[in-house]
Amino acid sequence: MPHDPTDQFVRVRRASENNLKNVDVDLPRDAIVAFTGMSGSGKSSLAFGTLYAEAQRRYFESVAPYARRLLQQVGAPHVQEITGLPPAVALQQRRGAPSSRSSVGTLTTLSNLMRMLYSRAGTYPQGASRLEAEAFSPNTVAGACPRCHGLGEEHDVSEELMVPDTSLSIREGAIAAWPGAWQGANLRSIVSGLGIDVDTPWRKLKAKDRQWLLFTDEQPKVLIKPERDRIDHGYHGLFWSARAHVNHVLATSKSQMMRDKAMRFVRSMRCSACGGSGLKADSLAVTFAGLNIAQLNALSFVELTALLRPVAELADAGAATASADSGEATEVAVRICADLVARVQVLLDLGLGYLSLGRSSTTLSPGEAQRLRIATQLRSGLFGVVYVLDEPSAGLHPADAEPLLNVLDSLKASGNSLFVVEHDMDFVRRADWVVDIGPGAGELGGEVLYSGPVAGLETVTESITGEHLFGRAVPAERQQRTPHGWLHLHGVSRHNLVDLSVDIPLDVMTAVTGVSGSGKSTLVSQVLSELVRRHLGQAVDDVDDDELEIDVDDATGLEAFDRLVRVDQRPIGRTPRSNLATYTGLFDAVRKVYAATPEARRRGYGAGRFSFNVAQGRCETCQGEGFVSVELLFLPGTYAPCPTCHGARYNAETLEIEHRGKNVAEVLALSVDEAAEFLADVPAAARSLATLREVGLGYLRLGQPAPELSGGEAQRIKLATELQRARRGHALYLLDEPTAGLHPADIALLLDQLHRLVDAGNTVVLVEHDLDTIVGADWVLDLGPGGGDHGGRVVATGTPRDVARSKDSVTAPYLAARLAALDIRR
Repeated sequence: MPHDPTDQFVRVRRASENNLKNVDVDLPRDAIVAFTGMSGSGKSSLAFGTLYAEAQRRYFESVAPYARRLLQQVGAPHVQEITGLPPAVALQQRRGAPSSRSSVGTLTTLSNLMRMLYSRAGTYPQGASRLEAEAFSPNTVAGACPRCHGLGEEHDVSEELMVPDTSLSIREGAIAAWPGAWQGANLRSIVSGLGIDVDTPWRKLKAKDRQWLLFTDEQPKVLIKPERDRIDHGYHGLFWSARAHVNHVLATSKSQMMRDKAMRFVRSMRCSACGGSGLKADSLAVTFAGLNIAQLNALSFVELTALLRPVAELADAGAATASADSGEATEVAVRICADLVARVQVLLDLGLGYLSLGRSSTTLSPGEAQRLRIATQLRSGLFGVVYVLDEPSAGLHPADAEPLLNVLDSLKASGNSLFVVEHDMDFVRRADWVVDIGPGAGELGGEVLYSGPVAGLETVTESITGEHLFGRAVPAERQQRTPHGWLHLHGVSRHNLVDLSVDIPLDVMTAVTGVSGSGKSTLVSQVLSELVRRHLGQAVDDVDDDELEIDVDDATGLEAFDRLVRVDQRPIGRTPRSNLATYTGLFDAVRKVYAATPEARRRGYGAGRFSFNVAQGRCETCQGEGFVSVELLFLPGTYAPCPTCHGARYNAETLEIEHRGKNVAEVLALSVDEAAEFLADVPAAARSLATLREVGLGYLRLGQPAPELSGGEAQRIKLATELQRARRGHALYLLDEPTAGLHPADIALLLDQLHRLVDAGNTVVLVEHDLDTIVGADWVLDLGPGGGDHGGRVVATGTPRDVARSKDSVTAPYLAARLAALDIRR
């Protein structure tokens, strides 16, 4: 039926993607439409899997036949009809694969303007030729530093790693990077033959001898005389310095164990040639306003705007001439600076003023990355499109959410429609229209409970969202716990934490709060994590800025912990090969069940046969992934179901083995809830499945590929994996925004599990923005007062009610309002 151009609705008929149950729904255009419901209810299946996927399919249909052929591989959404659907742009909360070459500047395309500014309006050294814009990019041949190839860092061995104990002699194994056994004895004999004492403690050897032994490229041959009990005949031994040996192993060894051992002596450090900028010296010699491009990229957006605005304002005065450094900006500089200031202002409005152009994209939270993309879209000038957004408020402090809503209102005012998957009830109240899906998750969801103006949801009694939106759901009242000791940190410095002193209570739940960029994640995920790791003798995680060592004057109370558990939102894997079942370990139990069936034993199939990573059992077309990569040439690549096994992952022979009427691929297709019943008699699997259900993940499929999981789902999978170990007491649990991306009903389930951990004698510290979670904590540590250089200080600390009374805290008024609302409801 042809679409009526006067119809102001997008009309969906019989949508059945994933768990949607032949959904019919009408959505207004030129409005903000919020899709709500529990995690796994079908919100994303409708918004992204149906509406956005159909808009993308129609776009492909309108272009070259080549693209249409590829589209047949990718597939179309399961829906009978959609009318009135404009072109769509998706802004999702997925973390991309990390790239050391991607930055805030490249994500926002602001780097293009910055490179043009330096090329056309920079101040060059006397006699230097003008460089093209690409010479100011570390990702091009013209601009990349020849030493580090534009990465800004180089990898080399270090004396501290290769000689961890300087009190040992060479004979006692001081040079840990050297090989052991016969090769090690050979090198000791060679060193002795060179006149260096192998029995003197390392620290007492001459500095020049130490440097030569570790770093020389020379390879002298030394006559080794026969030794009793070791060699019968003399020979000429070849010397290898410790660095030469490590590099030789890394370059030639086929043993992963040997390579892993060699990597223990290698560390990343700032490139000595370019200072970490990734650029050639010629590019770094060009300045604007007295700074080279690397220095300008390191400025926060607040500082960058302050620097460029005086030049940009010359546009209003009609100025145009001379040198940018002298303040008499050229016409090009004025125009580019005016554009940069206008674009950066949107980022400031979104509360991202603490970021810089040079900030690596790998260090951004999903919420930060999405806000950067939203800001880019706001300046794109598009109108008449549907923006499909995935939880834009996730990871935002309430104070940061208000400017985001204003920006989304601007997108709507420009003539666009916004379809937003959202869990934040304050955001939903601001929407024009709400589509609530449920009533539960997985098979218990997939129905539209309500579609209409927000106020109408109040009368829908089966809506869990309605209970939270209109104040009928009241969180359980918990007894405030008393700390059993304290962890005292004094003089902490890292990033924007400068000489910070902080006290963290033990055996309670502490919420670390504050606006974006205030230093919460630095304190919890870096400082706390690394201090406890070192205390426990564990390896410290690599961080992007290795040159920034934690500077702590004093730390007491670390002896209270015998274990550290970090539960973050990093993916559990980056390809479809990694999934829920493999990560939790329950798939090991499943494979043993299939290997024990009579038919598998008759055929001689072991448990390995039922792993899709083993050649004998897997589908060879997709190598056990269930998907094949589809390259689109002019568009980003994507995955499509394998044409041979149709996503089953296994070959036909393996799938002939059944347990209780299902083959192994069919078990992977079960939801956690379904599998809990099917595998109830398999204790190892049943325990994992029970904990997954307890954190609200009963709707996920066992074989759900890792790239399909949100950051919140990945974090809950990690938490469930930890909970099933059933170890009790004296552990420190660190969580970074565990409620991000969760429906309030799912948050309640998660908090029950976290409080169980505290009740068992553990300490839980979480970075958090969700007000109900903060209210339910025993202790609050509020950082701020702002982000970046305006943050990094403790502005309030105490119980939630103590912090709510603070005059200095940005969090306090929001916390006070939530406490007052709860008091009324109770």
